[in-house]
Amino acid sequence: MAYAQNTPLASSSIVARLRGLVDNSRNSWDLYKEYKRTYGELDALSDRDLADIGIRRCDIADLARSHVYGH
Repeated sequence: MAYAQNTPLASSSIVARLRGLVDNSRNSWDLYKEYKRTYGELDALSDRDLADIGIRRCDIADLARSHVYGH
């Protein structure tokens, strides 16, 4: 049986690594901002509005997290 293994090149430049770090950080920050926006919009609804759409106030954080991060 044959196995294939991908390994990063040892010669990858420090610039490429830093660019990847910056891109990952930017993506994480964008996701966090989307989470905070979603959470804020749901939290701004009245208890009556939340009940109308079937959401309990205690579930807002979980709903916002699953909407943004997919967990």
